[in-house]
Amino acid sequence: MRYNTAVGKLRTLARACEVFKRWPPEQPLLQAAYTFGDLLSGADPLELVQVVLVLNLPPEGLPWAAHPARLSWLAGDLRLDKGGFAWWWRSQQEPLTNPVIRGPVRFWSRQGPDEDVLDALAERRFDALRRVTPSPDAGRARLDSDRAAALSHLRAVRDSYWEPSWRREHRGPGHYPEQDLWEAVEGYLDLHDAADPPAPAP
Repeated sequence: MRYNTAVGKLRTLARACEVFKRWPPEQPLLQAAYTFGDLLSGADPLELVQVVLVLNLPPEGLPWAAHPARLSWLAGDLRLDKGGFAWWWRSQQEPLTNPVIRGPVRFWSRQGPDEDVLDALAERRFDALRRVTPSPDAGRARLDSDRAAALSHLRAVRDSYWEPSWRREHRGPGHYPEQDLWEAVEGYLDLHDAADPPAPAP
């Protein structure tokens, strides 16, 4: 995908997020949207637009790298599943960054699209972007916490995998229990390898 196409997709996503800024009225689900990765380095072409959607849900309901079946409707309405995006859900109750999400930049909030950010990206003014960057100590503490939570989630998925009730809960349009197992494995290994990088092959 060309760089300008990627920025256009980000603008389209920001407009799609506007539909959810006050839904549900009492406690809106979608809180903010960030981008990170190749787009912020000006790669052209790039494979995918990497985005993080911050939700008003507890952290235990959004394990790292998981795409729960109950959120498939939101991914569909935002057209994240139509190609061109790699996306992650994140709870607003936990820090945004980790070893995968590095230096993210917000492009949408409940106040509306961050037009200055979108314009800076369109004009490749990367030095004008305000990135979220934790301190090294905070980053390490976050990694340890995320890795422990990912391992706990992986064990829970393994232990429940063959239970009929669990499998029913984790099945939806285009979503199967096998996907939850795969994402639990991938999520844990992402963080495990970030904490203890594997030795290079001889």
